[in-house]
Amino acid sequence: MDPMIPADVPDEPPLTYADSFDIPVLFRNGPADKPKRQWRTAEHKAWTGSDGFPAADGWYAPTTTWREIIKAATEVGRDVTPHLQNQPRYAHGELVARVAPLYAYLGAHPVEPRHPVAGAKGRRLTLNPVYAHGTERTAKNAAAYRLGMTMTEWACRSLLGLGQTEHLELGGPIPALSETFKDPKKKLPDLWGRHETEEMYWLIEAKGGNVGVDVLRKGWAQLAAGSKILGSYAHRTVLVGASVRPGDDLFLTIDHDLHPGQPPLIPGGSDTDDQAAAGPGNLEDRLGDSDDALIGAARAQMLAYLALRSAPASQLRTVPVPADRASRRRRSGLTTPLEDDTLTLAMRTDARGAALHGEQHNLRAGIRSMGLDDFLTCRIPGTEVHLGMSRKLFAACERLHEEDLAIARRTPGLRAEDQLADDSGLSEDAQEEQRLTRRRIFREQQEEARPRLRPLLREAYERGATSDWSDLLRRPEEPKLDLEGDEGLLEAATPETYLAVSRYDVPPIRA
Repeated sequence: MDPMIPADVPDEPPLTYADSFDIPVLFRNGPADKPKRQWRTAEHKAWTGSDGFPAADGWYAPTTTWREIIKAATEVGRDVTPHLQNQPRYAHGELVARVAPLYAYLGAHPVEPRHPVAGAKGRRLTLNPVYAHGTERTAKNAAAYRLGMTMTEWACRSLLGLGQTEHLELGGPIPALSETFKDPKKKLPDLWGRHETEEMYWLIEAKGGNVGVDVLRKGWAQLAAGSKILGSYAHRTVLVGASVRPGDDLFLTIDHDLHPGQPPLIPGGSDTDDQAAAGPGNLEDRLGDSDDALIGAARAQMLAYLALRSAPASQLRTVPVPADRASRRRRSGLTTPLEDDTLTLAMRTDARGAALHGEQHNLRAGIRSMGLDDFLTCRIPGTEVHLGMSRKLFAACERLHEEDLAIARRTPGLRAEDQLADDSGLSEDAQEEQRLTRRRIFREQQEEARPRLRPLLREAYERGATSDWSDLLRRPEEPKLDLEGDEGLLEAATPETYLAVSRYDVPPIRA
C-alpha cells in the first residue's frame, strides 16, 4: 500500500472558516448496527432546541459552531486541578491536550444531503488526510477517546440542556458509587450529570472513532452496571457514539433509556429553593440566585482560572463585553457568538469613539459607565484558542482555589512529588486504585466544605464586581484593554466566560 497521502488531495493553505456546520444526530432506544450512510440519505428532522430529549427518536441535523465544540473539549473529563495546586502553569498543558487532537485530525467539507434541512449550513466535520493516511493506531485510539468525550459533552450540554458533567470515577451523585470506584477494574460509565428540567440524574458513556455495534454494546453494559448502582433514583442512561471514518461525515448516535424513581439528592445540605434556582443547562445563568450554582461554575472553570492566573502579564488582555448577563443566556448552545451580536458590536463602537477623546487611565471606568465589563483573556500557548472570564467569576475561582489548596496540603500523597515514593513497587492497578482513593478523598473534603464555602464564594463574587484586575491578579499594572479587537478571531461569550478561536485554523477539505 502506498504510504503517502494521494496526489489528488490538495495541499492548500487553510482558508477562512465560517465556524458553523451541521452535525447529524440519530436518537435511538438502544445500540444497533451502524447506519449505512443514513446521515446523508435519511430525512432529518429540523432541530428546534431542547432542554431535554426530543419527543421522537430519529435523525436530526442541529447546527453548531467550532466554538461550542472547543468549549466542550476544555471542560469535559477528569478534574486534574487538585494536582495543579503547586504548579498552575501546567493547566496550559492540559488544555492543549484537550483541544490539540481535534485541530490535528478534524476538518470541514461541503455536503449535499438527499433531503436538505431548512437552515442547515451544508458543511459537516470529517477526518483530514493526515489521520486517514499517516496516523498510527495508538494515536488514532487517543484521538478517538478525546473526540468521543468532546462530542458527548457537546450533545448533552449544548444540545440537550444537561447541567455540568463530572467524571464518575470521583464517586458520582450518591455514596454507593464511591464504594464501587475503589476497584479500578470496574467498568462503569464515564460521566454523570443532573438534568434540572427532567429532575433526574444522567449516566453517560462516550465512545468515539469508527464506532460499531460491538463497541456500543460494551458501553451499554457499562451503563447498565452504573444504573444498577443508582438503583431507586430517577435517572436516564445515555450512550453517545461519535462516529467518523475518513471521507465520511462525523455523526452521532445517542442511545438512551429512562429509569423512573426517587428525585435526585440535594448536594451538601442545600435548601431546595437554592438548588432549583440553578436552572437547566448552564450554571452561569443563575449565579445571582444560587450559591450552589456559583460553586459549580467556579469549579467548572478552575482549569481556565489556573491558566489565566499563571499566564505572563504580556500575554493577558481584557476585552469589552456587555455587562448585562441576560443578553448571553442560553438560547441554542452555551455560547453567544459576538460577531453577530448587535448589542456587543454597538457598545464596542461607542467605547472606541469614547476612547479617542479620553485618557487611558480613565478608560476602564468609562466603559463601565457605558454598561460594558472587561473580561480577562489569554491565548493558550500551543493553540489558537483564547479563554477568559469575568472579574466576578475570577474572584470566586480565586477564593475556591485557596480552599482547594488548603485541602491539598492536608491530603497525603495528592501531590505528584509524594506519589513517586508511594507508588514504587506497586502494580499499575494498585497505583490507579491509590490515585482514585486520593482524588476521592479530595472531592469528599470539597463537599464537606460546601456549607462553609457558600457565603465565602458569594462574598468574593460580589466583591469582584468592583475590583480592579491589578488587585485580582496581584500585579502592579492592569492588563491591556483591547478595544480594537482581532479580525482573525471568532469570539463567543457566556454570562461569565469568554472563548475565541482563529478563523484560519480549521481548513476545509474537498468533498
